[in-house]
Amino acid sequence: MKTTNLILVLSMIISTTAFGQKTFTLKSKDLGGEATKINEFNGFGCSGKNQSPQLFWENAPKGTKSFAITMYDPDAPTGSGWWHWVMFDIPVSVNELVAGAGNTELNLTPKGVVQSITDYGTTGYGGPCPPESHGLHQYVITVYALKTEKLGLNENTNPAVVGFNLWNHTLAKASIVAYYKR
Repeated sequence: MKTTNLILVLSMIISTTAFGQKTFTLKSKDLGGEATKINEFNGFGCSGKNQSPQLFWENAPKGTKSFAITMYDPDAPTGSGWWHWVMFDIPVSVNELVAGAGNTELNLTPKGVVQSITDYGTTGYGGPCPPESHGLHQYVITVYALKTEKLGLNENTNPAVVGFNLWNHTLAKASIVAYYKR
């Protein structure tokens, strides 16, 4: 009986330890399951406010030296999706971006953070703008925990090259998905 109780207690401790581990997580205080006109792009036939959402992340893995953020629409009718936001060289001491941080003119990110070119051909955040009557598109916002402080890229680097460098330096990543249609 004592052996059975000991095994039960040890099993509970092991499972609590194994399943109670905190995982790298991305959250937003103002973005739910759907984007809004506030997030929508202003151009290409869209008339939104083009404001990037507030984002915060927690439980970055040991060895993280910087972060990156991307926003991607795999449903864009391009054959290769659409990159809406590409930001990197975020210092390891940062774990939150305020709403609007994707506007490069507002300087709401720490010094040295790079927001490179998107598929709109501009730098910074470019919100959702799916074709009218094309149905719901998913917008995948991802934070990357990187094993390097700097990617060595600049604001003119295209998303594919940034993505290749992210792939080479990613320790972990976490995503949230928002949907939007017009």
